[in-house]
Amino acid sequence: MPFLQYIRPDDGNLYDSTVVKIDLPKGAKPGDTVFLKINFETKLPSKIVRTGYNDDFYFAGQWFPKFGVYEAAGMRYASAGNWNCHQFHHNSEFYSNHSVYDVIITLPKHYVAGSGGMLLTEADNGNGEKTLTYRAEDIVDFAWTAWPSYVVFTEQWKHVKITLLLPEERKIQAERQMTAVKNALEYLETNVGPFPWPHLTFVDPPSKGDGAGGMEYTTLFTSSSFKGVPEFFHMPEMVTIHEFGHAYFMGILASNEFEEPWLDEGVNQFWESRIMDNYYGVNSSLVDHPLLSISDQFISRSSYVYSVNRQTITNKEYSWNYPHGTYSMMSYSKTAVILRTLMGLTGEETMNEIFREYYRKWAFRHPSGKDFISVVNEVVSKSHGDKFGPDMNWFFDQTLFGTGICDYKVSQITNKKNYNSDIKKDTLSKSSISFSEADSLYNSVVELERLGEIMLPVEVLIHFKNGNELLESWDGKSRYKDFFYDGKGKVEWVKIDPEYKIVMDVNFINNSMTLSPDRVPVRRISGKLTTLLQLFIGAITL
Repeated sequence: MPFLQYIRPDDGNLYDSTVVKIDLPKGAKPGDTVFLKINFETKLPSKIVRTGYNDDFYFAGQWFPKFGVYEAAGMRYASAGNWNCHQFHHNSEFYSNHSVYDVIITLPKHYVAGSGGMLLTEADNGNGEKTLTYRAEDIVDFAWTAWPSYVVFTEQWKHVKITLLLPEERKIQAERQMTAVKNALEYLETNVGPFPWPHLTFVDPPSKGDGAGGMEYTTLFTSSSFKGVPEFFHMPEMVTIHEFGHAYFMGILASNEFEEPWLDEGVNQFWESRIMDNYYGVNSSLVDHPLLSISDQFISRSSYVYSVNRQTITNKEYSWNYPHGTYSMMSYSKTAVILRTLMGLTGEETMNEIFREYYRKWAFRHPSGKDFISVVNEVVSKSHGDKFGPDMNWFFDQTLFGTGICDYKVSQITNKKNYNSDIKKDTLSKSSISFSEADSLYNSVVELERLGEIMLPVEVLIHFKNGNELLESWDGKSRYKDFFYDGKGKVEWVKIDPEYKIVMDVNFINNSMTLSPDRVPVRRISGKLTTLLQLFIGAITL
């Protein structure tokens, strides 16, 4: 075809044939309509990675030619009008316009199919085949699956007909999976915005199709589980909630995941952990067992905190440019931790209002990271005035677009009997505090340090031996900070960020110090670990 050529706008790889450029026979002017009729043939790969087939299982994703997105001048980061269309990369999803899809699928009669569209007709062709007609409106991608052995479950949630496809051996999980997706619908509709489509299909692929698990295509997504998954392990619910969430942060708010993966994956993971914590327990949303409790949020934080690459690169990077081992941690986990920290600083209701406004302004459009931050600045200023400064750019510059870490530490607590009436004080001295304990007068000093580069305002809880407490505020900017106290009471323990608002802090252990340590928690943890070890040894020696 003389008007067609393959292009490689990202890396110049001559073997990449995932982007094609078509020159029109004559130029199209603004306001013109161009019709393209494309005959194409797709061969599904036999090794399923997102898409493909194995034996009689089929999952078709990225199976048809898709348009790039034309970005007019001023849209996202475009200084002039241009097409935004990237090559296929391992570490990226896709960027597409909201479109209308009419799809006709012919397949053997005994197959069970599911898709991102609403089934309009099903016709028996009389030759052992059937033809299904689907329609989907205002979605950014269309995928479908077919397998003879799917078991089908349907439920209604408000205006949404929910369809679940899964293997016979896992049908016992249907109620768990349905409950999870309805929880996500309820939570996101309440705190972000309405789910606009009347239909939703999700799939738990069989073992032979597990390469298709854990993917999202607006009104169709795939979960992931296995036979016999125990009730206390909420992995299937977590995957279902995560993949459904993309309908909001990739589908409705159609960001460019090639260029800003954090704006979909990280934002979505932030909401995933909130939904999991809300419905399955703050401390046990992922694992809820008498001997072991693990929260979804803990997994996100641990992925970031314990990564050796946490300072390698910033989130201001295209998805395919992340060094090995950094893409998921940065795009998913670190972003979720950043947003949790922002919520800790500004409050849960302010955070919800940020996303409600983000939805109101950008639903069915293509927001950029700067558009999201602009909404944050607007809502935080409206809710808190100048408490955090003229805007929140200082926060994102350090956390999202910087490589520093956050780490605050209690360095030392000293209590000295006061034999001198000339007591050293600074502007934060609490000499006016009255203590009921009949005790000697003490000069007390609490010494704090900022070990990391990130500077965030923190609270500091000071507990005195007589039971009195003070909640101090520190802007967190200086490398060192001392608090001085004098009176009839000794400082017994100190805790930085007592409500764990700053989840970016990479070391919670050094956030506190006590002069009266309690060994009971250590003994309890040791006992639980011993019991778990015994159970593990028993399991592997059966």
